[in-house]
Amino acid sequence: MADRAGRARYPARALPRLAALQTPAELIELQRLIDEGGAHVTARVVCEVDAGPQRLPVIALALGNPAHDIPAVGFFGGVHGLERIGSAVVMAHLRSLVMRLRWDESLHRQLDGVRMVFMPIVNPGGIALGTRANPQGVDLMRNAPVDAQDRVPFLLGGQRLSAALPWYRGPAGAPMQAESAALCRVVEDELLARPFSLAVDCHSGFGLRDRLWFPYAHTRAPMAHLAEMHALHQIFQQSHPNNRYVFEPQSRQYLAHGDLWDHLYRRAAAMPGRLLLPLTLEMGSWLWVKKNPRQLFSRHGIFNPLIAHRQQRVLRQHMALLDFLARAAASHRRWAPAPESREAHRQQALERWYDAAVAPK
Repeated sequence: MADRAGRARYPARALPRLAALQTPAELIELQRLIDEGGAHVTARVVCEVDAGPQRLPVIALALGNPAHDIPAVGFFGGVHGLERIGSAVVMAHLRSLVMRLRWDESLHRQLDGVRMVFMPIVNPGGIALGTRANPQGVDLMRNAPVDAQDRVPFLLGGQRLSAALPWYRGPAGAPMQAESAALCRVVEDELLARPFSLAVDCHSGFGLRDRLWFPYAHTRAPMAHLAEMHALHQIFQQSHPNNRYVFEPQSRQYLAHGDLWDHLYRRAAAMPGRLLLPLTLEMGSWLWVKKNPRQLFSRHGIFNPLIAHRQQRVLRQHMALLDFLARAAASHRRWAPAPESREAHRQQALERWYDAAVAPK
């Protein structure tokens, strides 16, 4: 099945057959949302992956204005199969938008000025198998062709010893995994094709705080567009003063090889007239374990809220962030620093996040 632009759509009639082979519930719900969205939603299968006895699709969909002079925002989840809450957060936002399309005139006006791109289930094989890695044992967030410029934590920073160990990067010199390449292809087609874009990739991670990380993961040097990232942080703080996110470069926590967003940001930075500001949402999973210590005895419980009302609370609390990012992308000309103010933003960012005395330009 294809839409009018010729892009492949995932056929609803295939779902009952896949459901009999234990298709993840997230994929079934995603197809339901695609069908609910009707003509407002463009969907395509970017690739298919083997997961045991079945092949599962990696699906991307989009809402809003397809013109390439319009800004875009991307919402990604499920890169790590164990972190199902990441997919759930992205799906909750998508579900809200699809339901609002029926009656919300202001949403239709917003979509005239922004392209919204969704990949809620980047690693369907990992979700189906209950693993962090994909079915080949590769950690997709360690799989890009980027090597850290300094020492990384043992294993955690990415390793090539064995797929039997966590954080496996894949064989040296091998192409990226199908799922990683699919994510990059969607970003290139939908985000890097436009002058300005934002992206948020939703994960859960250890800690008691929700964190918003921005590049880099492979080096402690500041990103080229530090001024723009500081301006984004500033308007978020101004419009959501009671938020509890820790907004920071990932390098303040640890360095890692193979980060997909470092790779994609560097690609965008090398393209004249293109700006991509990627964020990674790391939800503090120890918050859920602290309230329900029995979750420590469940592999899923370490990374996801298992009690229904806590999951609902998590889904609610991040909706404002995702809505903010869509509005910020659509309105980027109103807050992105003018040439004469970029240096002031950069200096403030260096003071906030780096050692200003040694940080290079």
